[in-house]
Amino acid sequence: MRAEDEQVAVFDAAGRMTGAAPRGGVYRDGIWHGATGVLVRSGDGERVYLHRRSPEKLVFPHCYDCWAGGVIGPGETPDDAAARELEEELGISDVPLTPTDRFTFDDGRLRYHVFGYEVAWDGPVRHQPEEVVWGGWVTLDALRALLDDPVRWPFAADGRAGIGRWFAAHDRAAPDRATYDRRDRA
Repeated sequence: MRAEDEQVAVFDAAGRMTGAAPRGGVYRDGIWHGATGVLVRSGDGERVYLHRRSPEKLVFPHCYDCWAGGVIGPGETPDDAAARELEEELGISDVPLTPTDRFTFDDGRLRYHVFGYEVAWDGPVRHQPEEVVWGGWVTLDALRALLDDPVRWPFAADGRAGIGRWFAAHDRAAPDRATYDRRDRA
C-alpha cells in the first residue's frame, strides 16, 4: 500500500477522534489528525537520538528530527501508536513510554494533535531505511546548537516545536519557539 493511501485517525479541532481518512487527503486538505512523537534519551538523560528523515517522507523530507513517531491509526490509542512507531522507525521496543506533552501543531497546511513521550534507551538503534537515512546521539547542548543553525541542519518544523516545548518544560536554556517557528517558515 502506498503511504498516501494508508488510513489515519481523523480528529476534530478539540482533539477527539472522529473517524478515518487516507493519509494523502489528510495532508493535502489540512484535516486534523493525531500523531505521536517519542524523544529517545540516553539512560543518563544527557543525550538524545537525532535522525534524518528520508527523502520519501510525505512531510518534512530530508529534515533532521529528534522525535520518532507518526500518525495514529484508526482505533489505535496514542500509547499504542507511539510504541509501534518507535519500533518501526528505530527498532526500539519493550521500553516504558513516559507521556511528556500534548499540544496542537498547525503550520497552515499540516494540522494535528501531538501526543509526546520520552524513553530512556542505551541499547542498539536499527533504522527503518524507508523512514530514516542517518542517526546518532547528540548532547542536549549540541542539539541546541543544531537548532540554532537551520541552514546546515534543517529541522522538521513539528519536531522543532516539540523540542522547544520540551526544553521549556525541563527548564534547560529553552530555545525561543517563536524564533524557530519563523526560521522554519522562511
